[in-house]
Amino acid sequence: MGEPTEIRTAGIEHAEAASGAGSVDGAVPSVPTPDGASRAARTRSAALRLRIHEQRRNPSRPRVFFELALIGLSYWIYSLVRNAVPEQEAVAQKHASWIWHFEQHLGIAVEHSINHAVNSVTWLIVGMNYYYATLHFIITIGVLVWLYRSHPGRYAAARSVLFVTTGIALIGFYFFPLAPPRLMDGGGFIDTVKVHQTWGSMASGAGAHVSNQYAAMPSMHIGWSMWCGLAIFFLARPLWVRLLGLLYPLTTLMVIVSTANHFWMDAVCGEICLAVGFLAARLIYHQWAYRLPRTPHEPAPDEPVTVPAQWTAPVGASRR
Repeated sequence: MGEPTEIRTAGIEHAEAASGAGSVDGAVPSVPTPDGASRAARTRSAALRLRIHEQRRNPSRPRVFFELALIGLSYWIYSLVRNAVPEQEAVAQKHASWIWHFEQHLGIAVEHSINHAVNSVTWLIVGMNYYYATLHFIITIGVLVWLYRSHPGRYAAARSVLFVTTGIALIGFYFFPLAPPRLMDGGGFIDTVKVHQTWGSMASGAGAHVSNQYAAMPSMHIGWSMWCGLAIFFLARPLWVRLLGLLYPLTTLMVIVSTANHFWMDAVCGEICLAVGFLAARLIYHQWAYRLPRTPHEPAPDEPVTVPAQWTAPVGASRR
């Protein structure tokens, strides 16, 4: 004998309600998952994670006013911290003596000979003085602008490399004050800016009164110039421009040694800071800075954020 019609209908309606098919608006009910979160919350968090993941792999186009404000604020902090560090002359002189003796032990202490040899060629050393005082900022800003305009998809990662590198350098300035060769007691180095009375250097003359004289380790002239050189080498198209990119940090190395503003070891530590900056950007963006897409993909305003299909499937379907 069959079941009464009313009983059969009620059973069907009960089963449909349990599977979600009987809801009025067709929405998937919020059913707790084993970890206690609702399916709706799980879906929203998944969409957020996917959006963040996509943003890290494919950074959005930078905004000019935000970047200008960020660079201005960062440079202000850089200058403030660098120049506010107490000028511990005794400690800085002791550190300079350590570095100089260490280089002599390694057989690479040639800064004194280079400094005196180049200083004997007036036009060359004067040019190097102006190079040291100006190109450090001009070329770095120029490369940032070029990346912003021509490689917007890679700009954020490359800028992050520069910021991390500089942040590490500030730690070095604070905890390891170092007298540059030109100020080292008994070193016999020539302060080429003072001797040839060239303008523009914060290391000598009037600028010395507003700049920390013992923020020499690591060398950001090398860190920034290598950052510029690698960006040009990997991203520029003409071969001669790419070669100039490689030549720039090498020339900068010769300049900082010839003008007695840095030891070799300052340059080595600057390169180490830059390497850490690249590794940090690699962790953030899941790619090396120059391997990211040249132009970022920007989704349309109504483009949906997709999530795995099984996360949005009806509960009953996932159990069949």
